Amino acid sequence: MTYLEIVFGYGSTPGESELRAIDGMREVYGIQQVQFDHKRRTVRVAFDASRLKGDAVARLLRQAGIDVREPVALA
Repeated sequence: MTYLEIVFGYGSTPGESELRAIDGMREVYGIQQVQFDHKRRTVRVAFDASRLKGDAVARLLRQAGIDVREPVALA
């Protein structure tokens, strides 16, 4: 397994139902960790790159109700 991290900006602040959906997203094979940084309005996802691509991760976040924007460059 090859784990990568991707960071997306997001628009509206996720509510309780979106955060519950994120918990369900962690059950998807290949998602290791999801972290929100509310100050920077970003969400960081660690995932198995041999199973998922960045666009699939963005799609999963959108399905959970997160207002995902473009990926943010990691420093």
